[in-house]
Amino acid sequence: MLEKIQYSFPIQLLLLHLKKNLALLFLWVILILIITQNFGTVLGIPYLFLDPEYLNVVDWKGFFLMGISLAVFTMSFHMTTYILDGAKFKFLAVVSRPFIQFCVNNALIPLVFYLIYVYSFMSFQFDNDPENLWSVFKLLIGFLAGTFLSYMLIFIYFGFTNKDAFLLFADSVEKRLKKNPITRANMLKRIKESKESKYKVLDYLDFRMRVRFVNSDLSKFKQYQLLRVFDQNHLNLFIIQTILISLILLLGFFQEYPVLQIPAATSATLLFSIITMLVGALAFWLRDYSTPVLIGVLILFNGFSNISLFNRPHTAVGLDYEVSPARYNLDRLEANLHPDTIAKDKAGTLEILNNWKGKFPNDAKPRMILITTSGGGQRAALWTMNVLQQIQAHSDGQVFKHTQLITGASGGLVGAAFFREIYLRHQKEEIPNPLDKIYLDQISADNLNPIIFTLMVNDLFIRSQYHEYKGRRYLKDRGFSFERQFNSNTKGFLDKSLKDYAEPELKSQIPMLPVTPLIINDGRKLFISPHSMSYMGVSVSRVDAVNEKSQSIDFRRFFAEQEADNLHFISALRMGATFPFITPNIQLPSDPQMDVMDSGLSDNFGMQDALRFLHVFQDWIKENTSGVTLITIRDSEKFSEIEPKLQPRIFEKLITPLKNIYINWDNVQTLDNEVLYYKHKEWLPFELDRIEFEYSTSQFVRDRGLLNQDGDAAQQAHEIQRASLNWRLTSREKKSILEAIDSPLNRGALQKVARIRFLATDE
Repeated sequence: MLEKIQYSFPIQLLLLHLKKNLALLFLWVILILIITQNFGTVLGIPYLFLDPEYLNVVDWKGFFLMGISLAVFTMSFHMTTYILDGAKFKFLAVVSRPFIQFCVNNALIPLVFYLIYVYSFMSFQFDNDPENLWSVFKLLIGFLAGTFLSYMLIFIYFGFTNKDAFLLFADSVEKRLKKNPITRANMLKRIKESKESKYKVLDYLDFRMRVRFVNSDLSKFKQYQLLRVFDQNHLNLFIIQTILISLILLLGFFQEYPVLQIPAATSATLLFSIITMLVGALAFWLRDYSTPVLIGVLILFNGFSNISLFNRPHTAVGLDYEVSPARYNLDRLEANLHPDTIAKDKAGTLEILNNWKGKFPNDAKPRMILITTSGGGQRAALWTMNVLQQIQAHSDGQVFKHTQLITGASGGLVGAAFFREIYLRHQKEEIPNPLDKIYLDQISADNLNPIIFTLMVNDLFIRSQYHEYKGRRYLKDRGFSFERQFNSNTKGFLDKSLKDYAEPELKSQIPMLPVTPLIINDGRKLFISPHSMSYMGVSVSRVDAVNEKSQSIDFRRFFAEQEADNLHFISALRMGATFPFITPNIQLPSDPQMDVMDSGLSDNFGMQDALRFLHVFQDWIKENTSGVTLITIRDSEKFSEIEPKLQPRIFEKLITPLKNIYINWDNVQTLDNEVLYYKHKEWLPFELDRIEFEYSTSQFVRDRGLLNQDGDAAQQAHEIQRASLNWRLTSREKKSILEAIDSPLNRGALQKVARIRFLATDE
């Protein structure tokens, strides 16, 4: 009995994969780790598979597409392993429809994955407060429909085209072999491998799931005749692979159509399918030479990858890349920081401050509000938007009227920019209610699907498509897809140039909001604002400064000849919210080329810029205001428990140094900001206080008393899950973010906002 099980075809295939095809099995392992939430949870990768969103809705259509993509990946696995190893099992040549029989017996690994996936996504959906049981089963039906439809079409094709040995001897194989010495040598080698094959099979499952014994007499066939069966099937597989890859590439020409922007997990699975097919093709055609040839190709590609064809810049939409690039050297940087230039920029900002002061009675000193917001992808954008609406409501609309500056990074600044635009349109009576919850839905709508789709069909290959903006052409990339989707989600509210905000900021209708991405070349900040802010890059007075290195570059002055004022504002926001590998770093038209990335690397909380602004204009603030209230919006905990340190395993030791840098980056910046804040609180000649909001599920758990007697989280606490760092949120994550405002800490902060004395009468 044990021998019968051991030498059954499914078990022999499994053992063969474990011995020879670990690279292909690795893709299955990665997918299983993802769907069981053991890989990429912090970035929200599992939720892309467990809760796929299509056309901004999670319904049966998204799962239908997931069924199709997983079926394609499964079939690519079957095709590749059949091409690589089918000839080792000679009995397949004389059975009916050999490839289909192979797939049935090779289905053990995919079957395990499918069972885990169905269990995982249904458990996730049931935990996600579904409307009813039927709504979850509709998702399952959609997934199964996509799966079965894909298998049916592929198997119908192979059912009509795959033949066994008795139908394939119309021509002489020997004559064809003689025409091509390379093919002949490859065939002879395969004949030798087939003869030496030691894989023993006693029985197999047919496509009706019946056990069949291997008793076919192969002695009447020569070895090359049997191999011809596999060659014919390989041709059919090659045709299928070519069609699939061509279809994926063809979709790149229609990437702007929303209906073709498939879920991100579907795109990733199709990408895995392409990788699987390429691995199989290389291994089949190159045989023993596949590894050295692959290494050689990678070396050659790396050597030639620095040519311009492969390094066309990811552009900032609106800038002129056709004129001479801006000179980027120390002399130019110093020239832009001439004392007269700094004085001029300070005078421009003082005009804004005086216009702000003019909105209030002459005999009263207004309270100045500064808002800082932290990065954190769409999580931070939604959290910031929610907090800003809440503080407006609790202050009877006074907070934004008194806010003069908003600083921050990444997603937080994206959310603040959106609310600022809503506030501006409300003043112009273009919208009735800036506190409408519909804007929370808009800022939290999916941005990830078009990014991953564009990565698969466009950015992995040579980018060749263009789009126009104000008469200039720019290459399409996943950054463009992000901007277009974000613009669509927010109903075109931020579809403006940088200069369009110059007048509203000058008249103090809205607060200033500089975007400050980090310049990779030298570590300085790039200040992107419709009003030049060169004073933010140096000390208040450079007279006594010796060898002071400037800390930032003013965007408008530096790229004036490249039409900086025409920069698309959403491009500016993307420059400050660059997520590694998802939204590409932007290259700016300078010589040498300036590369920028996420603002969070230098100041994720915006505290440094806010305090520098107060330092620069401290005399005016002392004279004209009753002091400053700093409202900080964090998307992370300020006080977190010290995690117990467990003894690491070998593999953990390898990644621990990088992991420590990542997890402590937030803590290091927080501690630095605490030092800066309290020093400025002591030094500045006016009253400075702070109101803090933070998105924290663990704080929420503690404040609600959801810990048991041992201090562990109760079951209800586990349901309050922290949202992932991503550009797409599940409904449960959105709920977690919105409900965080009800924690005692944030409720206390709202009460402090309501108690702010916005106007102080002169005594």
